[in-house]
Amino acid sequence: MKGISIEERAVELAKYIIDSKDTVRGTAAKYGVSKSTVHKDVSERLIQINPGLAGEVREILDENKAERHIRGGMATKLKYSNMHKI
Repeated sequence: MKGISIEERAVELAKYIIDSKDTVRGTAAKYGVSKSTVHKDVSERLIQINPGLAGEVREILDENKAERHIRGGMATKLKYSNMHKI
């Protein structure tokens, strides 16, 4: 992501999150930046740059947050189900 401005990065990250419905962690891994950077870009900076886009991203982030306990439970179930196969 080097060579582009912070504003361009924020818009690009937001568009990716909207298109893929990916999490902040997944987006950070894909673009090689920290979770903090992704979160700050799409939560704070994007409001100043493009409020409409910021609203769309906020909906997806809220949805991901509401579902994270389910994903965590599924990961734990998978972990322990694999342990008993050994």
